[in-house]
Amino acid sequence: MKRLWTPAWIARHVAMVVLVVGFLGLGWWQVTRAAGGNTLSFGYAIEWPVFAAFVVFVWWRELRHTLRAAREERASPAPPAAADAEPAAAPAVRRPVRVSRVPVAPTGGADDGELAAYNRYLAWLNANPGARPGDYPG
Repeated sequence: MKRLWTPAWIARHVAMVVLVVGFLGLGWWQVTRAAGGNTLSFGYAIEWPVFAAFVVFVWWRELRHTLRAAREERASPAPPAAADAEPAAAPAVRRPVRVSRVPVAPTGGADDGELAAYNRYLAWLNANPGARPGDYPG
């Protein structure tokens, strides 16, 4: 329970209380407006308590998550590392995928002049990997 009284958790508790009280207050305000004849306020009168319930749900979920993590740490402490023990295996490194580059034939229709020039430009860039686009001689 000590974990729930850290400064961060105290701020969470306070934020939860302030939000829930504020949302329920806004819900009550919408109920009084709806009773005064504003029919749109009926929707808001339902919406604000839903927001308050969501805040309580998130707070409760985070609370349980923190307590469960504390319980798991107590239940299974990490064994001390021995001096002669092997270091942990390095994570598997995947090799890069090699892709063969094959020029693509134009698909149907007459070859457009601008498209052909652009394809020559791209082919030149591919043949000269260190070149900048401004170095293109064409």
